[in-house]
Amino acid sequence: MTSLLLFGSAVLGIAAVLMVGRAIAGPTNPDRVVALDALNTLVVALMVLLAAVYDSVVMVDVAIVYAALSFVGTIFIARYLEGGL
Repeated sequence: MTSLLLFGSAVLGIAAVLMVGRAIAGPTNPDRVVALDALNTLVVALMVLLAAVYDSVVMVDVAIVYAALSFVGTIFIARYLEGGL
């Protein structure tokens, strides 16, 4: 079971690296924001998987707080790009 969770974590890590590349190479700013949001989602999933591997409840709490702050940050960036500030 642990090896399966570690394999899932490795797959999510590779996907996160690919999202970083997309955020850098995105042709427009909204593409970069979407890539950043997807990267944040992958990081939250990775944190939850690693919390299951290491049996750590604190990591789940950190992942929840990170997800909430990521959502607020994405909304702020989207409003800035739209010109609403």
